[in-house]
Amino acid sequence: MLRRTPPVALAAALTASAVALSSCGGTASSTTTPLVDRGTVRIAAASEIPSFDPYSTFGAAQARYAYDSLVNADTDGSLVTGLASSWQATATTATFTLRPGVTCSDGTALTASAVARALTYAGDPGHQLAGARTVLPNVPFTASADDATGTVSATAASPFPFLIRTIGLLPIVCPAGLDRPRSLDRATQGTGPYVLTRYIPGGPYEFTVRDGYSWGPAGATTAEHGLPAHIVVSVVPQASTAANLLLTGGIEIAAVTGPDRARLTDHGLATTDAATVVGLTFFNQGPGRALADPALRRALVAALDRQGLANVAVGGIGRPATDFSAVGAVCHADLADTNLPGNDATEALRAAGWVRSAGGPLTKDGRPLRLRVITSPDIGPTLSSVAELMARDWTAFGAQVKLVTESLPALVNAMYQSADFDVVVGSTPGFALPVGFIPFFSGPTPAEGLNFAGVTNPEYDALVAQALREPDTTGCATWNRAAAALFRSADALPIADGRSSVYGYRTTFATTFGGQLVPTSIRLHQ
Repeated sequence: MLRRTPPVALAAALTASAVALSSCGGTASSTTTPLVDRGTVRIAAASEIPSFDPYSTFGAAQARYAYDSLVNADTDGSLVTGLASSWQATATTATFTLRPGVTCSDGTALTASAVARALTYAGDPGHQLAGARTVLPNVPFTASADDATGTVSATAASPFPFLIRTIGLLPIVCPAGLDRPRSLDRATQGTGPYVLTRYIPGGPYEFTVRDGYSWGPAGATTAEHGLPAHIVVSVVPQASTAANLLLTGGIEIAAVTGPDRARLTDHGLATTDAATVVGLTFFNQGPGRALADPALRRALVAALDRQGLANVAVGGIGRPATDFSAVGAVCHADLADTNLPGNDATEALRAAGWVRSAGGPLTKDGRPLRLRVITSPDIGPTLSSVAELMARDWTAFGAQVKLVTESLPALVNAMYQSADFDVVVGSTPGFALPVGFIPFFSGPTPAEGLNFAGVTNPEYDALVAQALREPDTTGCATWNRAAAALFRSADALPIADGRSSVYGYRTTFATTFGGQLVPTSIRLHQ
């Protein structure tokens, strides 16, 4: 985010706002009734949106309505045109040729220089733009422009395998927004199909369609019959409430996770599914923290009932997560079972000096093990129950566990400012590219970086450095070895492979990876 709040990157790390860099989405259609032209579509959001700045974490999830990127991910994971009509890349440079005739919402023409300025601004580490940093390469880059040819180039300081799938998908803020970045919290300055026209703290938030827009994904326009003139985003924190509103027509589109999905079947709703990882759990390894001890982390992970946790996480018969990323992500593999700590982790714990008398607490040097476990219902309806089961397992193991349920802002504060946690239980669709995880598992801690858990894993770092030199997906084997090193060290733990669904009442629409709506695909029906 910008200067005044902590870099709230957990919405990319822990919530369903990961950018659709690859993998599959879908098209939802369940009605053949006539279209309603220029109507209003009401969409549910799980939490308040304190900022619509697309380079902040909270705003990044809503950026698709008002901002475009140089390229777009199609529902099948392929890349299609956006602001750029063509592109090419080497290991260190990506070049994009802009589509002519693109205008910002204030009417000014979008130039190559304006795009390069946005890329430079978003990539400046001094701005601490957490939402942008979860999209952009994790290596420094410079952007340049040629307005005469309409080309923009980004050159990385070192080889990076996914330049088009990162730089190309960053929302582009127009010059008027970069001139007054604080205004982006409650106003939009982009080239996208909609403009934010009403902001009320706590919601609802209203977007109004732009006339003359013709540069959407693969050339999509706002002239299509049935495209809504207004999109109203309302805050609906509870999945059960969102399900009720869908069934009664109180909203048109909502993402629903957990057991409430079962109530929405066989009701004629349009539906697309998105693979998720539920319960992505981080362990605070900061100085002076108990979980800086790898033997303790391994033993605590080994003490968990992973199948039971998975069942709780998905509200039924669950499958323990196999990777940190969701099924279908680039380089996804079955890594957990063969790399997670086994029963011998308990013996290693004793060797590290942890002891427990019969019925007493687990101690080291006479000090009991105390764990502060935090989560938020704002990022998943089953996460509180997952955390409760974790606490139960660890209490039986000898830990004194304090379970804390926070609001999303309070959770962000604990992660990025106070560091007042031992375990964070979150949820994510998983980054579609393995590079998305790098800043959370290595590098500087806040405020200089996103490694809020203070992970230090030399084997992971070395393998990542090797994978970054291997082009595109040819490095998947190396990326998977890096992820396996995280599992073996118990640096983090994904709980369950799950699915979230986006439902539509009297609507049709398309989604990309993570269930992200494609705004130009939305159609309202009678």
